[in-house]
Amino acid sequence: MKPDTIRLVYPQWQGGDIARWFDEFDDKTLVSRGYALGARLLDALAPNSGQETLTVPVDLAPGPRTVTEGVLDRAPILRQTQAALAMLDARAPARIVTLGGDCSASVAPFTWLAAHTAEPLALLWLDAHPDITLPGDPYPGWHAMALAACLGHGDPTLLATLPAKLPADKVLLGGLCDWERDEIRARQKALGLRHLPPESLNESPAPALDALRATGARKLLIHLDLDVLDPAEIRLAVGTSGKLSLAALTRLMKALKQDFDIIGLTIAEPMPRDALRLQRLLAALPLLS
Repeated sequence: MKPDTIRLVYPQWQGGDIARWFDEFDDKTLVSRGYALGARLLDALAPNSGQETLTVPVDLAPGPRTVTEGVLDRAPILRQTQAALAMLDARAPARIVTLGGDCSASVAPFTWLAAHTAEPLALLWLDAHPDITLPGDPYPGWHAMALAACLGHGDPTLLATLPAKLPADKVLLGGLCDWERDEIRARQKALGLRHLPPESLNESPAPALDALRATGARKLLIHLDLDVLDPAEIRLAVGTSGKLSLAALTRLMKALKQDFDIIGLTIAEPMPRDALRLQRLLAALPLLS
């Protein structure tokens, strides 16, 4: 029988180049792979209503990190993308809950759903950053290119593996507050991507509902980068520029569930700092190392 909902644990970490922002960790290998630990923690913490769980095999071996054609760690990302798509092809789910991993964990499941859903799809990308960086930009992390890849823009080798792309006119950015560079703001405008600032979402979910209804789609994909949340309330991600309140996010999700058929949800960019500190401590204890 075809499974209805797949729980996809996708501990991809290679999309980010984040160790530079963690001065308190001498072991840069440990912090670089923090997204992988974060994905496993999300799987342990998130409610499970009996969905089949698939775990994408991700390379955790230490070694040099290389930039190829403007993308950091392109080779393992390519292998892992192919593995994720093969898993989805084998199961053919109607819905996918993805527990990442860096933001690029959305790329394979969202493009797979776009290819296997006859009806139009809308996409709500909740993120403090627009994730439309391209190869050749100053930052080579694939996680910053994730939305661009979903739209069909980016590295040709990686794009060739993806089964579909999403139209920009059915995408809404929510909570965006850090474009990082002027050319990213210009690129968002050129792509025709609409956005709602966190202040709007904190006030009411209505503008988001109106914008998504206007796409004409009734099936919805949701990408939730934890850096969209206000770190004064909860600090879960690498980034600390988010301004969306927990109460506003809860209201928004409740409203979206009532209005749309949500067939894809990704939770991305968990960076469990205290768990990494505990992991470092445990490695120093007798009989454990």
